[in-house]
Amino acid sequence: MEQTDLIHLRKPYASERLELRSLKPSDLDESFLSWFQDEELMRFYTNSRQTHTRESLLANITQGIEAGTSYVFAIVDRASQACIGTIKLGPINHDHKISDLVVLIGDRRFHGQGLAVDAIRLGNAIAFEEFGIRKLFGGMFETNQSSYKAYTRAGWVEEGRLKGHYLVDDQPVDRLLVACFNPTFFPEYA
Repeated sequence: MEQTDLIHLRKPYASERLELRSLKPSDLDESFLSWFQDEELMRFYTNSRQTHTRESLLANITQGIEAGTSYVFAIVDRASQACIGTIKLGPINHDHKISDLVVLIGDRRFHGQGLAVDAIRLGNAIAFEEFGIRKLFGGMFETNQSSYKAYTRAGWVEEGRLKGHYLVDDQPVDRLLVACFNPTFFPEYA
């Protein structure tokens, strides 16, 4: 896992309250692992049915770095220097210069403070400046309005809707498709 420490960003990515940095093995403590066992926190994550251990997370992160297709960054509270969440860039499609970007504020003490918006903005900058991504995309349950609002406040736009894409309690729920465009490639979004 030492390779995650080898992701060197050309410059610091920070806001007034947050900074993003490479996720380190030491970040994956019991508190971090508990985020993935929290049913309420994981209810909108499509891979939330997976059981994660420290070893499985480290292996997954290392595999993404080695393949050059995904990178995980720690969302760090600048005041306490605590890792409060993650941003995952990937999977990256290098041919088309596109990628998903997923944010998780895992530490519930930091919910409701607008920090996801800051984190997404910083993630956008890393994707565009460090990796040359043209377009970021993602999707969320229509019922996950806090996620939708965070992404759109961070400069993303709704691109579409997949009707009845998910089943929640045996009821169809739409998937909202969102995207963010690198102004270098899409000047109209500058």
